Amino acid sequence: MKEGQLVLADGSVFEGDLIGAHVPIATGEVVFNTVLSGYQEVITDPSYAGQIITFTYPHIGNYGINATDFESVGTFCRGIVVRDLARRHSNHRAQSDLGSMLFQQGVPGIAGIDTRRLTRLIRDHGAIPGAFGSAPESDLLAAAQAEPGTDGVDLVRTVTTPVGYSVAATDSESRRRIVAVDFGMKRNIALSLARYGHVDVVPAQTSAADILAMEPDGVFLSNGPGDPEMSPYAVEAIQGILGEVPVFGICLGHQLLGRAIGADTVKLPFGHHGGNHPVMNLASRRVEITSQNHNFAVDASTLPSNAEMTHVNLNDDVCEGIKVDSERAFSVQHHPEANPGPHDANYLFEQVAQLMDGGAIDDEANHEGEAAH
Repeated sequence: MKEGQLVLADGSVFEGDLIGAHVPIATGEVVFNTVLSGYQEVITDPSYAGQIITFTYPHIGNYGINATDFESVGTFCRGIVVRDLARRHSNHRAQSDLGSMLFQQGVPGIAGIDTRRLTRLIRDHGAIPGAFGSAPESDLLAAAQAEPGTDGVDLVRTVTTPVGYSVAATDSESRRRIVAVDFGMKRNIALSLARYGHVDVVPAQTSAADILAMEPDGVFLSNGPGDPEMSPYAVEAIQGILGEVPVFGICLGHQLLGRAIGADTVKLPFGHHGGNHPVMNLASRRVEITSQNHNFAVDASTLPSNAEMTHVNLNDDVCEGIKVDSERAFSVQHHPEANPGPHDANYLFEQVAQLMDGGAIDDEANHEGEAAH
């Protein structure tokens, strides 16, 4: 391995060994993720566009990678940071090793980093631009300080599908038709929706008129990267859809729905990235352990009178869900489809189906059954 350095915009320096694709300088907003497994799904999640992912779990790559667990057609993160990259992998599903995947996908990385120190720094000071590679320290510092991060950048346009496509319903008897707006949608979300109907995936810039012309029974707003304020075209489309058909959003889709009904969004200090965040369902008072990946959130204090907060993050009281009964719309900040992560919130997809079938939004519906499943 070739020696390299990670340099943050504040001048902090971390020494390590370069892995993956070889580039003199890789830049991005440095964040940390706390998952214990699922590194392949994290790296291939489009929501990480513009970011360098630090894995807090020290040993990464021990079970290899395979073609099935990709969450998108490729990778969109700027790089990864790990403490220890496994020298060999062992798993009956493995088709290759993580280092080879990073090289093939053009993802640079750096290993041997004191990720505990790095994580503490991010927790204390917030997500911060950084740069790593084989270039001199002075060049890395200049690159880090020139990196804009994810504020004020429309990253959705860099990850959305260029053309629409369809995913057939798992149940051939289902007549529901769902239009999913792709702001950076994970593969497993499309598969989760397909359990309840035929899914037509459309690009992020698709207008409300074009979506409604497809005569959907419901519209899904996907996850995605970056600042929701930088996607006004999406907010305009959502405003044109509200009240016409049921709407359900996840992650960035949740934030965009919030902006569409008049709420504000804010950037969190270091975001939520991991598979172990406790969230309370305010209707059932049940605590769900959830998968999360976002740097922005809906400001609950700015919700209009016809909207209600349905879920709250127990770590920091961040809004994790909203609903607007009058518009047949609801959304959550966390990822009920997980991958990686627990499936405590998977019942939300059943609520989507009930809403499309003419029912009301019931925050407690099928909770016990889905948890058992």
